[in-house]
Amino acid sequence: MSPGGTEENSPGRKSWEPKEKTIAQSRQGRQNHIFMEIAMAHSFISSLFHCVFSTKDRRKIINAELQERLWPYLGGIARSNDMKALAVGGVEDHVHLLLSLPSMLAPAKAMQLIKANSTKWIHETYRDQAAFCWQEGYGAFSIGKSQVDPTIVYIRTQAEHHRKNSFQEEFLAFLKKHEIDYDPRYVWG
Repeated sequence: MSPGGTEENSPGRKSWEPKEKTIAQSRQGRQNHIFMEIAMAHSFISSLFHCVFSTKDRRKIINAELQERLWPYLGGIARSNDMKALAVGGVEDHVHLLLSLPSMLAPAKAMQLIKANSTKWIHETYRDQAAFCWQEGYGAFSIGKSQVDPTIVYIRTQAEHHRKNSFQEEFLAFLKKHEIDYDPRYVWG
C-alpha cells in the first residue's frame, strides 16, 4: 500500500487508476500502455551454456572417424530442437558443446535430447559400438556473451589442451571456477 493510499488504490492492484485525470493524461496513459504492451510482447533471453560430458567410464572410444561424423550430428540434434550449437568438439573420451538454449528449454532437457539421440544414432550407424553410452551426468556452465569467442577457441583446441591436462583435471577446474560444490564419488563414479 502506498503512503496515504488505501487498499483500493494500491499500486500493487491491477485495476488501480488515479481517481482524477485530464483528457490529455488519459490519452497519454493509453499510449504508454500500448507502447508497453508492444515492447513487452516478446521475451529476449541469452542463455549460453558450455556443456561437457564424457563416455561411460571415460572410455576412449570416440576415435577420429567417429568424431568427424559425431560433432556435426550433435549440432544437428541441437538445431532440430531449437538450440544453436555455436561449437562442438572434444577428444576420445568426452565432448564439449557451446549451446544457446531457447527460453523454454532447461539445460537438463537439452542434455537429455543430445545424449539420447546421439547414442541411438551411434548404435544404428556403428554396429561395432553396441556398448557405447554416455556417462549419466554432465556439466553445464553458464557463460556471458564476452566469453563466446574464447570458449569456441577452447572447444576447438581440445586435442592440444588434453596433451597437458586430463579430463578429470579439466572438469574439476570448471567446477572450481564456477564455485560448484561436488562429491567426488559422483564426479568420477
